[in-house]
Amino acid sequence: MLSLLRRRAASSPEASLRQFQCAYHRSSERLLPCRDQEVSYGLNWAIAARGVVVKDKVFYNLETSELQKGGATYAEHLSGIPLHVKGNVISGVPNITGAQFAKLLKQVTFHLSSVSSIYVQDGAIGSSADCDAKVRVISDNPSAIMLLSNVLWKIPDRAISHDTCPLTIYVASSISTNVRNSLDSGTQYANGFAAADIERSSLILCGKAFADSTMLKDALTALTVPILSARRGLPVPGWLLSFGGSVIMLFAPVELIKSCSEIQDVLVSTESGVVMFSKQCTVLFPTKSRAPKLFSKPARVIVASSDSTDALPLVSKLSPGQAAYHFLAGYQDGKFVPAYNRGPSPVDPLALANALFLHLKEDSTPTYLINVKNSGMEIGGKDFMKLIQQALSNNMPDSKPEDSRVAELKGKYRSFLSGKFGKYLPEEFSF
Repeated sequence: MLSLLRRRAASSPEASLRQFQCAYHRSSERLLPCRDQEVSYGLNWAIAARGVVVKDKVFYNLETSELQKGGATYAEHLSGIPLHVKGNVISGVPNITGAQFAKLLKQVTFHLSSVSSIYVQDGAIGSSADCDAKVRVISDNPSAIMLLSNVLWKIPDRAISHDTCPLTIYVASSISTNVRNSLDSGTQYANGFAAADIERSSLILCGKAFADSTMLKDALTALTVPILSARRGLPVPGWLLSFGGSVIMLFAPVELIKSCSEIQDVLVSTESGVVMFSKQCTVLFPTKSRAPKLFSKPARVIVASSDSTDALPLVSKLSPGQAAYHFLAGYQDGKFVPAYNRGPSPVDPLALANALFLHLKEDSTPTYLINVKNSGMEIGGKDFMKLIQQALSNNMPDSKPEDSRVAELKGKYRSFLSGKFGKYLPEEFSF
């Protein structure tokens, strides 16, 4: 009977629980409780709804020490694991069709239904219960659970059951190489791969993909955007700084963050990703202390661009329309990274810039542009922090007359943004 259940779960991961009812009750004694019988029944029903039928044992929300007793170890950090995304509007990330994802999901859920022990861990992206994205991990590997539990905020047991749109992460570390090494393309993946479907709110990690934390956070950030937006949040690819008694939102190249210890010392989280909602904001991923972090909306917003021609001043004040324009461009010394986002995202950069513009305008948030290059040289972390202090004190240098360098840079902005977004650029957006 259980084999029949597993076949049904694999063939239709989103089937109604009624399909499982009779067989479930006859086999429920084999589904071992994790903490208490009530949790066991509810958990197994919920897992079955995601296409996975427990063969023997399920372990739920184990602590690190319990996972280690079960054989979990800290996996070696990997990078460069391929990520395929369905519903991605940012170029540079391989896409996956709905049919490909459905086929892969069927294989993965069948695999998870065939292993003797599976591990389930619940958590969240974002530390506010009012505006977060709940996540459930279903894994064949306790080491993956231990790593993923460090990426997610902790939530109360059973919080998932009260959430209307939880994410699901399927970890199939021991799936057969025929599945793990190809995605209908013959491409070989020595360490595995990841696939995300934004519409399904699902992420599949095959092989050792769970050990690539950078890829994992990129995928989770993309998956949470529709959920957080539906909950009236504004998820943006920025950093929060706690500096001078103020909370500051910073949009900047990743290279600047990594190279400046002075900036890292005042970061709320070293990971990009902030969600603003109501009168508060929070980071997407846990901070160093792992204590929940809720802040008032940023008192200042800093947009850091890179221009070695000195057409951009070291620091200048921006209107909301100018801030949205520079944010949309994401100018980095000859290159444009729209909305400062290099990862996958289901949101068009122009829509994100529009949303930011409305937030800045509604809250009258002071916003500043900082050029991270001076006379063609990268400014150091100390100099960058001095420029932030200058912005906080509102001690702006006098504006200079526009010269040929400024006119040329304006032309580059206009050419790129008009070519990419055309007539849809709002009138309020300006250099």
